[in-house]
Amino acid sequence: MSTITTDHLAIACDLYGPEDAPAVLLLHGWPDDATTWAKVAPRLAQAGLRVVVPTLRGFGATRFRYDHAPRTGDSAILALDAIALMDALGIDRFMVAGHDWGSNAAEALAIGWPERVRRLAMLSTPPRLGGMATPSFDQAQRQWYHWFMATRRGAQAVRDDRRGFAHVHWVNWSPPGWFDEATFERVARSFDNPDWPAVTIHSYRARWDEAQPDPRGTWLADRVKATKTLSLPALYLHGAVDGVNPPSTARDVPGKFTGPFTMVELPGVGHFPQRENPEAVTRHLLDLFGDAVRETGGGSGPKIAAGVAAAGLIAAAIGIACTRGRTEDSGPDPSAPAPEAEGA
Repeated sequence: MSTITTDHLAIACDLYGPEDAPAVLLLHGWPDDATTWAKVAPRLAQAGLRVVVPTLRGFGATRFRYDHAPRTGDSAILALDAIALMDALGIDRFMVAGHDWGSNAAEALAIGWPERVRRLAMLSTPPRLGGMATPSFDQAQRQWYHWFMATRRGAQAVRDDRRGFAHVHWVNWSPPGWFDEATFERVARSFDNPDWPAVTIHSYRARWDEAQPDPRGTWLADRVKATKTLSLPALYLHGAVDGVNPPSTARDVPGKFTGPFTMVELPGVGHFPQRENPEAVTRHLLDLFGDAVRETGGGSGPKIAAGVAAAGLIAAAIGIACTRGRTEDSGPDPSAPAPEAEGA
């Protein structure tokens, strides 16, 4: 693991693939860490991509450089961290995939730097384009931890038992038996970062206006709220049995994209698709990112095709795909109930 220094952070980062290959940025979510991509990133690199996998602020070995820096965690500031990382690596244009927190950070990157972000993949957490609506009572119940952290005593409970708090969500958000305790314990070491509670609590308070977003990212947060749609090639992956963001929370996602777009619901998968079914996630990411390589005429095209084929064979063998594509002039089902606000 490398450490990349930016103006504000020392970012722990895993790097895969040749430096001259088309770049892909993979952003993890909460409560998780960069190892969430451990079975995806090497396969993307083997297909001919340069893959950048940072550890977000407040997690693992990533550290704030200055004591006076605010320990914030809203999506806009995560996007600013990501763009600073890509600048430090000398990467101008790139593709991005994000899960959970990383999903909305990736979305913010596409809005703030459209000339740099070539393609976008979002996993498990819908876009916040146009702003976040107050959730229904049913969804608010699934989001209990948001409101818990908005209280003084709830926030203190999170500080006092990070592992216990995170473990509840691993249990509740995906089908029984999807992880083993040894895996959780390895990931939970990332929550020992001294800034994890503060970054976590701020992230959830800020999204419901119970805390101010980081002032450095205010311009970007405002732009996300003001932007209704995106036109870049995009992919949205959602687990069919996600326990915090059920498929109903993603019902209006197709209407947020006006360009080439694919939405895939993964049967039997909960909130952590890249951990629960990395073969399926890899296949769909290669479908999206491989096209970009072929469009540029890069020499990695044959590798990408082979990677897609291999991942496709694995996925087909275990029966994972339940894909819904969408053309430019189609939209969400007008007879469907209104979507609920997303959670994680």
